[in-house]
Amino acid sequence: MGHQNCLIGPVQNADSIKEDRSFEKLKNRQEIEMKIAVDAMGGDFGPRVTVEGAVRASEAYNIEVMLVGVEKLIKREFDKLEKSKARITIIDAPEAISMGEGIFSFRKKRKSSIRISAQLVKDRLAEALVSAGNTSAVVYISRKILGALHGVHKPALALLVPTLNGLTLLLDVGANVNCLARDLEQFALMGKVFMESILGLENPRIGLMSIGEESSKGNSLTKEAFERLKKSSLNFIGNVEGKDIYSGKADIIVSDGFTGNVALKASEGVVETLFFMARHEIMKNLLAKVGFFLMKRNLRKIFKRVDYSEYGGAHLLGLNGLCIIAHGRSNPTAVKNAIRMAKDFVKNRVQEKIEQEMAKAFQILI
Repeated sequence: MGHQNCLIGPVQNADSIKEDRSFEKLKNRQEIEMKIAVDAMGGDFGPRVTVEGAVRASEAYNIEVMLVGVEKLIKREFDKLEKSKARITIIDAPEAISMGEGIFSFRKKRKSSIRISAQLVKDRLAEALVSAGNTSAVVYISRKILGALHGVHKPALALLVPTLNGLTLLLDVGANVNCLARDLEQFALMGKVFMESILGLENPRIGLMSIGEESSKGNSLTKEAFERLKKSSLNFIGNVEGKDIYSGKADIIVSDGFTGNVALKASEGVVETLFFMARHEIMKNLLAKVGFFLMKRNLRKIFKRVDYSEYGGAHLLGLNGLCIIAHGRSNPTAVKNAIRMAKDFVKNRVQEKIEQEMAKAFQILI
């Protein structure tokens, strides 16, 4: 029926968000549980999927979603949707950062949807930022505008991955190419708070990504990080290898961003290739097609477990504000789940808990 059927507040201009009195009325409405800013221009498909995902999330989780992007493109997507009771505010951002742009573009585009979304969180007009856009841009802009939590040296990108026994948190998966051993220890601590708060997992097992299980294996970074983690109060189980990511051997696997990103992308490629090869083989003969039909229900369950859209996105842990980065190929379900994760993160006060744990572990005054 179109965007007129959603509970949409007045469209805001990026230059006058804080000054607009009508926006302040929206900010103070008590019936809205929380507000999540969504980069509507992000991802490979932009508003075509972010608008639908935002509408579905608002309806399902009783939250207000601020869609930040080019007004006319966002409204055009609303016109394609069925009647909805979603609560949506459109924040006009005239610029967008494409998936292939570099750091100079991030700096020049002062009115990009990512930057304005981060500013909403900075100004406490939104509780979280969700974007499926250019990962480098989201990390750079979020760190620049929001800053790190007190005591956190480097925020880390943390991603839940499915395993034989449940879920494992892998961090860092790309925010920091160069790390110190102290950074990896902080990643482990932030991961612990995440798993305890979000999944209710007490005293999670923490493994350190290396090239062998022995403490003597690895480079100077992993060897020093091993000793720091061994002396900490964390439930450190020692080194793990790339093959252990999906085995469930550890609840949290810590690495520098370069190693973590390579491991993640390699495993994603393997999964996609195996599914492609299986589909190719199934289509070769009638007997294989019959077998596929009989196993279809079970295969669908397996695919759902490894489908990235089910897990929403990666959390940029350690920021002074919540940021979730969804997969660039996110569909509406993935956007909806990323917004759900943001809600859970806010509801469980994970940011506050991370800061408290950092203070205790590293004797920092808050």
